[in-house]
Amino acid sequence: MKNEESRLTELIACFVLFEIGSTTLFQIAADAGQDAWLAMLIGSAVGFMLLLLYLWIHKMNPNRSLYEMCVHFYGKWLGKGVGFILVFYFAYESSRNLRDLGELAAFALLNRTPLAVLMLIGILVVGNSVRYGAHIVFLVCLAMLPTVLLSYMLLIFMIIGKGMLHFEYMQPVLENGFGPVISAALPETVSFPFGQSLLFLVFFPMVRKDKNLGKAMLISYICTAVVLTVINQINILVLGPTLTKLTLFPLLQVVQLIEAAEVFERMDVLFVIVLFVGLGTKVIMFYIGAVTGLAQITKIGYRKWVLPIGALIFGASFLSPNFSHHLWVGIDVILNKLDPYFQFGLPLVLLTVMLLRRKKRMQG
Repeated sequence: MKNEESRLTELIACFVLFEIGSTTLFQIAADAGQDAWLAMLIGSAVGFMLLLLYLWIHKMNPNRSLYEMCVHFYGKWLGKGVGFILVFYFAYESSRNLRDLGELAAFALLNRTPLAVLMLIGILVVGNSVRYGAHIVFLVCLAMLPTVLLSYMLLIFMIIGKGMLHFEYMQPVLENGFGPVISAALPETVSFPFGQSLLFLVFFPMVRKDKNLGKAMLISYICTAVVLTVINQINILVLGPTLTKLTLFPLLQVVQLIEAAEVFERMDVLFVIVLFVGLGTKVIMFYIGAVTGLAQITKIGYRKWVLPIGALIFGASFLSPNFSHHLWVGIDVILNKLDPYFQFGLPLVLLTVMLLRRKKRMQG
C-alpha cells in the first residue's frame, strides 16, 4: 500500500461518519428515560476530554501512529504486545458492527436470507475497500458525507412537519434525580460512541501536517455530538420513553410512522440504506485500524493482512448465538467493563510515559 497523505477535510468527513456510525440505530442512555439527552450531553463532555487527551498524545509525537508510539515508548516487546492487543480489540469492534449490519439487513430488508450470507457479503464488500487503504476510504467518506447529513436533516424536518413530536414526553425532568442519568452516561455513553475516537490515533499521522487539525477535530466533534443528542431524543419525543426502551431499533420505528403522501410511505427502506453507510464506515475503519497495526508491528505488507483479519472479523461476528446475547455482551461487558481500559487507561498510561521520557531527556 502506498503511503499517501490525506487532506484534513477527508479525515474530518471520515471522523463524522464514524461517530454517527451505528449510534442512530440504537437508543443511547435508554435507562435514563426522558433524561437521555442529559446523559448524552454528559457522555459527550467526557468524550470531549478524551479527544483532548488523544490530540495531546498526537501533538507530542505527530509522526508516529498509536502502534508505533506503543513500541517506541513501552519498549520493543511490551510495546508489540500492547499493539497486538489493540489489533484484536479493533478487529472485535469491527466484528460487532458487522453483526449489527447483518441483523439490520435481516430485520428490515432480507428476512429470508441467512444471517451468515448477509455478513459474508458485507465482509467481502468491506474487505475489497480495505485493501485500497485509508486514503481511498477517506475520499469515499468525503463523497458520502453530504448525502448522509442531508438524509438526517430531511428526516428531522419531516418528523417536525408531520407534528410527531410530543415534548410532554420529556417531563418530568430528573424525575429520579441525577443517579440514573450519571449511571447511563458513565461509562456506557462515553464508551459508545464518543470514546471510540481512540482509533484515530492510528490515522492522524496519515494526514498532511496541518496546524488546524486539533481545532477541526474538536469543532466537528461538538457538532456531531449535538446532532446525535437531538436524533437520540427524537425517539423519545415520538415514541415516549417506555416504548423507546422496549423497541429494538427505535429510530427505524419512528421512520416507519412517517407517511407524507403516497411517495414517502416506505421511508424506512431509504433510511436503512443511510444506516448501512454509517455501519459500513465503522466496520471499515476498525478493520483498517487492525490491518494497519499488524503491518506496522510485523513489518509485513499491509495487503497481506487484509484476508486474515477479514476472516477473523467474520468469525468473531458469530461469537454471540443470538442478537439478544450480542447486545448484552456489547453493553454489560464491552462498554461498561472493557472499553474504559482501552479508551482511557491505555492512553493515560502512554501519555504519562511520554511525559516522563521527555522530562528525563530534558534533564539529561
